[in-house]
Amino acid sequence: MEESFARVEIKYMLSLSQAAFMEDGLSGRGFVKMNFGCPRVQSLYYDTGDHTLIRASLERPAYKEKLRLRAYGEPGRITQSFVEIKKKFNGVVYKRRAALSLREAQLGLPAGLLPQETGQVGREAQWLVNHYDLRPAAVIAYDRDAWFSQTEKDVRITFDRNLSFRDWDTDLNEPAENLPLIAPEMRLMEIKTGGTYPLWLARLLEGIGAKRVHFSKYGLAYQKYILPGKSGMKEDETKCLKVSLSKGA
Repeated sequence: MEESFARVEIKYMLSLSQAAFMEDGLSGRGFVKMNFGCPRVQSLYYDTGDHTLIRASLERPAYKEKLRLRAYGEPGRITQSFVEIKKKFNGVVYKRRAALSLREAQLGLPAGLLPQETGQVGREAQWLVNHYDLRPAAVIAYDRDAWFSQTEKDVRITFDRNLSFRDWDTDLNEPAENLPLIAPEMRLMEIKTGGTYPLWLARLLEGIGAKRVHFSKYGLAYQKYILPGKSGMKEDETKCLKVSLSKGA
């Protein structure tokens, strides 16, 4: 099954008090927090060996694209997974995705071989992998609260916390110790709309002094850890980490 979205996505970095103010305001407008069963989201980004795609993206071109595998749920208890192709042109985000099992995706994507059921998205993903020689490059994980309204369906707002990164052990079904991306007390809010904000939302943002930010989770991981060479773990360190995780440390 394929799904597609076209929308404008604007991001804000908020403190806990600012996020609480926003959530109170959303609740007052009839918005409710979606119940996913588990707030954990993981995205495995695919890139070239020298990170060509993210380097190009950080230059903020008029057009950019990315390929990722997104999974919902804690490692070992994944509830949904999707192959996603995300493109941005002149400020509008176009996202297309196809659902498939995590095992099929993790085995098929690196080989450029996906089930026929993934349709055009799967075929395009395979082309991207083969054309750019893409490989698993970075795992971005976070906990997400998503708010929506039955009466204002053109507005969706998410709050992400506990953002973290790794570029080793890229199996999304395995527990791993990640590196932090933002401070624990910060929240990344993302407002997804058709392009314009309703007046009440603009006033909420004004009330907390929210400032728009250009923010890429993978981009921050690249700048903070990959580019300076701080990301990789030595083989013996990785083995020790796996042992400690298996013991519940």
